[in-house]
Order: sequence, then structure tokens, then C-alpha cells
Amino acid sequence: MPKENVIHHVLIANRGEIAIRIARAATEAGIATTAIYATDDANSLHVQRADNAVALAGVGPAAYLDIDGVVAAAKEAGADAIHPGYGFLSENAAFAEAAAAAGLTFVGPSPAALGAFGDKANARRLAIECNVPVIPGTDGPTNPEEARTFFKELGPGGAVMVKAVAGGGGRGMRPVTDIDQLEDALARCASEAEAAFGDGGVYLEQLIPDARHIEVQVAADQEGNVVVLGDRDCSLQRRRQKIVEVAPAPGLTEGQRAAFHQHAADLTKAAEYSGLGTVEFLLGGDGTLAFIEFNARLQVEHTVTEAVTGLDLVRLQFDIANGESIAHVTPHAPWGTAIQARVNLETMETDGGARPGGGDIAAFEPPAGPGLRVDHFGYAGYRTSPRYDSMLAKVIVHSPSNDMSDCAAKTGRALSEFRLDGAPSNLSFLQAVLARPEWETYGFDVAFIEREAATLVEAAAAMPRPHFGQDSDEGAAAARLAGAKVDEADPLAVLDHGRAQSSEDASGDFSSEDGYVLQAPMQG
Repeated sequence: MPKENVIHHVLIANRGEIAIRIARAATEAGIATTAIYATDDANSLHVQRADNAVALAGVGPAAYLDIDGVVAAAKEAGADAIHPGYGFLSENAAFAEAAAAAGLTFVGPSPAALGAFGDKANARRLAIECNVPVIPGTDGPTNPEEARTFFKELGPGGAVMVKAVAGGGGRGMRPVTDIDQLEDALARCASEAEAAFGDGGVYLEQLIPDARHIEVQVAADQEGNVVVLGDRDCSLQRRRQKIVEVAPAPGLTEGQRAAFHQHAADLTKAAEYSGLGTVEFLLGGDGTLAFIEFNARLQVEHTVTEAVTGLDLVRLQFDIANGESIAHVTPHAPWGTAIQARVNLETMETDGGARPGGGDIAAFEPPAGPGLRVDHFGYAGYRTSPRYDSMLAKVIVHSPSNDMSDCAAKTGRALSEFRLDGAPSNLSFLQAVLARPEWETYGFDVAFIEREAATLVEAAAAMPRPHFGQDSDEGAAAARLAGAKVDEADPLAVLDHGRAQSSEDASGDFSSEDGYVLQAPMQG
């Protein structure tokens, strides 16, 4: 017998497509919803997709990062729970504690678990205790002298990845192949981490060549049951920012898949974790398997796991928060394949980089059809803001075939039918990625896009979009004047989205990252 629900009204502590995704799942579960919005975000579609909405004080991400303000909004609305989504405060232990102190159920892991995994160095130590392999690295926040010592110990040809201790989403993170560049990389990563997470600590890990990025989706209830819900490949990244994700992870041997799943389950149990989580690994070209981090929240790419398992992972989050057991959750073997492509508002550069863009969306018509889902918050007439993350939509395609190239072709077709006028986007670039011959054998690693950047940009420029045509020059030109001040060395780092305001007013981009009734796949 399911337990009586403790959640009747949830405040969604986020914005955009993920806030819409959560609202839909909550409504299907019979839970009332309240949205929140910064004063400059009142026209975002998520405000209209909840039962109620409460304005926050302030503008930009800072408003969504105000713990006291968000908790006060929940109390004002009469909510008894908070769902943090992803990005913003989703992995903030102090936020979970503040929610609990206010008598609110936090739809996510405990503050202790958030604290354990929010510090990446602590997560490494826990992995070592569980005999989960990790990448050689420094232990905890690392100063320049310690960093140089570690780099030298790697010997000729050695390289490192500088990573934020409290980081995530590719921010506060840089590869270094030359020791003379190390001190600058440390300073830049520390600055980005301080702006994004309020913690400038960084550490080093050895850089693994030819690596793939593999994720394992886990869920755990309050009774200690842990269920592995499948795996994904997220190797198609641009400057440590994912743009295309795949489920299940293709090309793994049975032994590799079993090892990834077992390590993820062991780590989840050891942390006495409760909620939905993602355990991330690297798979080196030489077969090296190593843990990199545990994301104690919903992921942007949860959609592809939903597509191949038939599970509604957000609904599962609510069930766990309500105290229900997941012992009965036994996902079948993945059915077919799924690909997610992130549609970002941006202007492509010739070197494969991108400048965040925006503007007044003149036309917005996402594709539709069998096996196709689009999570978004766009609409014609919406004026986008450079203060927030550039992702506007996610195109998710499911194919009953196990042929990855077939699914890639379907995804490319869907992208060609996406009409988005008035703002520049990466639609053509995504089409170029989906058209690559490497989909036949999934010949991708985390450096693929940067390695092939010039070729991909050239292909994107020539990519036909016969079904709706390219964005208008007038709209693209207007979008390029939207006012984003970009770090030329790394356009996707945490940005000072330069409006004419002082540094005290500038808000960083902390959000990162959804809607529908999920059904179990039909057989046959």
C-alpha cells in the first residue's frame, strides 16, 4: 500500500523548461504547483504553466539563488514542498536545510548527502573508500605550488584538468597541457567557481586521453533501496558543456556496463542516499574506468533515460519524497535508442565556439511526430534575456531500433523542421553533428567536437533547412546586439552578461538546464 502523500503543494524553485517539466509531473500526481520568477523574468512561459506564481525580489540568477527569498515565497504560497530542478540551488545543502527548518519537504536528497557530493574532493574520497576507481588527482582545494608539484609528477606528456571543488555543468573547469599555463588556469577556474558556486576552491585530476563520458542513473528511497535505472553517453561536448546525449551508452561491453552499474550502486548505498542521482564516469580509450562526480539532482539529460525505460523520473522523485518504496521498480532492458539535442540561443564562431545570443522570437514552431518530444519554454513574441542560460529547448527522439545512426538521422530530420526566427541558434550546428558518419560506430570522445570544430562549423553553414528555412538575417543581427559580454578565451564559461551596470549588479549564469505523460514502451 502506498503511503499517504505528505506533498500536496510544491513550489518549483527554478525557471524555464525544467520548471514546466516539474509542473506537469506534479499535476499528474495531484500536487498543486507554484512558480517563482525574477522581476525581469515575468514573461517566461513557466510562469503561466503553474497553478500559481510568486514574484521574487531582484533580477537575474541572483533572485533564484536567494535562499531566504525562495523559502519565503514557498511559505507565502502555502506550499508544503520545494522542488529545486537543476542548476541554481539544486545541490545546495544550506537550501535543503532552510527548507526543512521551514517545515517544507525538499524533493531531493538530504542536506548531508548534498554536502557529501557537493564537494567534489569529498566525493572522490568516498569513492576511494568504496573501491570505486578514481582519476589520480590532488586531495581537496589546491594552491598553485601543490598544483605544479602534481603536474610535474605526471612526467613528460602529462596533462591535467583543473576542476572546481563545488563545481558542475562544466563551469570552473579547464584542461591544461602546458605547466606554464597552469597558474592562469587555476586563477580563472577559481574566479568562475566563486561566481557560480560561492566557493573558489579548485583541485586537479590527470587528464584522460580519448575519454568518453558515461553516466549511470540511480534512484534510492528512504528505506535504503537502490535501483540502477540505466546509463547514458554524454561525450558530445563543447568546452565541457554537453550538447547531445544518448541512451543507452553505445558500444560498452557487458563487463564495462556491469562495472559502471555496480560502482554507481555501491557509491549510492555508501552515502545512505535518498532521491534521484547521477553517477558520472570517464571511460578512457585504453579501457580505463574512473569515477568523476556524483550529481545529487535531476539531470538535463534525464529525458533519454525516460525514453528508453518508460519511466517518469520526475514523478519518481515525488514518490520518493512522499516516502514511497521503490523496491518494486524493476526497469526492463532499454528499449531502442534515444538522443537529446540541446537547442541553444547563440551565434556560432568559426572555431566552433559560440556567443550567447537572444532577441525577440518572431516565430517558434517546434517539430512534432512519432517518437519525438520537445521540452521548451519558447513562444512567438518572447524576448529572451542574456542574463540566463542560453538553452531554450531540448529535442528528444526515440527510435525502437538499436541502430544509433537511424536515431541520429531521425533527430537530424526533427531539427530541420524546428522553426525558430528572430534569434540565432545552434540548430544547424546540431544538424551537422547529427549528420556525422561516426554515428555508425559511435566513434566519439569528449574532445571530438573541439577537434572537428572547423569542419562542423563549415558543414553547419551549408546545412539545408528546407522545411522552414534559415533564421532571418534581420532577427539574427538584432540578436547579436542583445548585450552579452563574452569571455573570448572561453565563451561558455560563467559570464559577466554585460549590461550597462556595475559589477555589483552583474549576475552570473548559474542555471543550466523540461513535459508530458510518460508511457511504457509498446512491445512489438
